[in-house]
Amino acid sequence: MSEARVAVVTGASRGIGYAIASELAASGYRLAICGTREDTIKQAADKIHAQYGVEVKPAAVDVCDRESLQNLITQTAKGFGRLDVLVNNAGITRDNISMRMKPEEWQQVLDTNLSSVFHASQAALRPMMKARFGRIINISSVVASMGNPGQLNYCASKGGIDAMTRSLAREVGSRNITVNAIAPGFIATDMTADLGDDARQALEAQVPLGRLGSPDDIAQAVVFLASENAAYITGQILHVNGGMYM
Repeated sequence: MSEARVAVVTGASRGIGYAIASELAASGYRLAICGTREDTIKQAADKIHAQYGVEVKPAAVDVCDRESLQNLITQTAKGFGRLDVLVNNAGITRDNISMRMKPEEWQQVLDTNLSSVFHASQAALRPMMKARFGRIINISSVVASMGNPGQLNYCASKGGIDAMTRSLAREVGSRNITVNAIAPGFIATDMTADLGDDARQALEAQVPLGRLGSPDDIAQAVVFLASENAAYITGQILHVNGGMYM
């Protein structure tokens, strides 16, 4: 069995998730990555494998489907012979003002962003506890601390991630498993690219460093928290936001 460490990254087809998977691959991790569409997640896996030469197993998984998500985690640990890192990145938005928010807009965001983190973490704990080593890294958001109008559901889901991170860290620390979250600020993605220059400049004006973050800024933070250099860090929410929230 190879001694190269193994990571699972959810929501890895593009954007932040893809950058995280790529940086872990660059650090020598073998990967299992999932996304909602089979074609796009396979393309992502092929591209990462071609660039870094590590084994990358893609899977089309709806993270709202508890059985499918937990099966991905279990089969990854079984197939690779170990599971070292879980990155809970999958997330969606269904923005609306509170008075007009539909029940399905609330529930879809909570199921995708929050419940999936619990279900994936629950499945990952068994192999991690057996090995007495693990890193669970959750992708939260600056709005969990700041709030944001029109995103009551999203803010609630990310605030729940922060609280879950701290609680789980207390539960599993004695088994040498760390649990942390990264809270990105405004990140340049396909979504922000469509905003137009004026809207983009308005966002940048809120950031003391004067620019939007890149997916790589988040990915580098994940690699650090996954490393031995972060062995004494747990239960923390690491804000990577250029100073927009302090």
